[in-house]
Formats: sequence, C-alpha cells, structure tokens
Amino acid sequence: MRDFVDDLLDAWRRERPDLDHSPVGVVGRLSRAARVAESAIAANFAAHGLDRASYDVLATLRRAGPPYERTPGDLLRSSMVTSGAVTQRLDRLEQRGLVARRRSGRDARSVVVQLTEAGLAAVEDVLPTHLATEREVLSPLTAREQEQLADLLRRLLAAHERRPAGVTAGDAAGRDA
Repeated sequence: MRDFVDDLLDAWRRERPDLDHSPVGVVGRLSRAARVAESAIAANFAAHGLDRASYDVLATLRRAGPPYERTPGDLLRSSMVTSGAVTQRLDRLEQRGLVARRRSGRDARSVVVQLTEAGLAAVEDVLPTHLATEREVLSPLTAREQEQLADLLRRLLAAHERRPAGVTAGDAAGRDA
C-alpha cells in the first residue's frame, strides 16, 4: 500500500540520493495525518456550532468537574495561546451564553470562568460525536496498532516537552555527556 509520502520520498531519493530522507516518512505522514484528523474534527465541531478554540475552553471547563470552573490563567496554561487569545475566546463564548465570568469568592481581584447550563449542554452534545469522529479517523488501524502508535507518539512528545524551548536533541545530548 502506497501513499503520497512514498511518491515524495521516491522523488527526493532520485534527486538527492546522497541524503537520508527517512525522517520525511515519519514527519510528512504525521503532518498529513494531523490535517486529515483536524479537517474531520473541524467539520464535526462546525455541525455543532463550535470551532476548535471554543471546544477547547468548554472541554477544559467540563474536565474540571463540578462546578466546572477555572481561572483565565488556568485556561491560558491549558491552551498554550496568548492571554489576548484566551480573552477573545471567552468573550465569544460569553456572548453566546456558554460561559460566565464572575469575581472569585476567595479573591475579589480574581475572575473565575464557569460553564453555564447551555455550555455544559453544548460540550455534552458534541463530545460523543467528537470521539466518534476521532475513532473514524483511526479506523484503518486495529486497537493494538492505535495503542502502539499512541505509545510511540507519547515517547516522542515527552522527550520534546521536557526539553527547554529552543534546545535541540543534539544540544541536550551534548549537555548530558
């Protein structure tokens, strides 16, 4: 079974046989697989009147458990976007009645973001179809293959997530020696 990346690798091997192109086989496929997944996921969210950013906030609040609230700082840390982007997301969700912001009972200077009943209903509605969409994207793989892929990706990401920003694997290896 061949894919687009096989054709791309064949062309590079023909044009630059002096280089090892094997990383393209992995990184190229990761990139293309991510686009396939993101497209399917975006279509599902759109069918529910949401986008990825909105879902991320709603899902983060839902995972918090009752009373389904977090500070904007907590949401910022969980989303890896700028504080301005979090504020924009919260503004849009609040306008739609999916979240509410209020002063913290513990510290009047702090704000807490909470899912509204409508926000909880929205995330509960989209979650089953979101999981079904992800399951469909992964359906060409067996359950065991999905576990293996998840394990390999966990190893890859854990190594990069532990490394300070801007430090390459080669830099890290040099420091450890």
